[in-house]
Amino acid sequence: MKTKLTLRLDKEVIENAKRYSLKKGESVSRIVEKFFKTAFVKEEEITPTVKKLKGLLKRSEVKESDYKKFLEEKYL
Repeated sequence: MKTKLTLRLDKEVIENAKRYSLKKGESVSRIVEKFFKTAFVKEEEITPTVKKLKGLLKRSEVKESDYKKFLEEKYL
């Protein structure tokens, strides 16, 4: 059953989401739904390969700001 959800987000975030949505050919609602489905995966549902990779970058020299910049360039 589908239910409506209202979110209050920064205008720029909404504009970026809409551009990304058009680029991917999916509705913003569908993208948000997919995000929530993956964000709340139970630990036991994570594959062994992903478990090995989880937290790998915490001890690296990669800065969080560098990763955010990479994601923005890739998806926006």
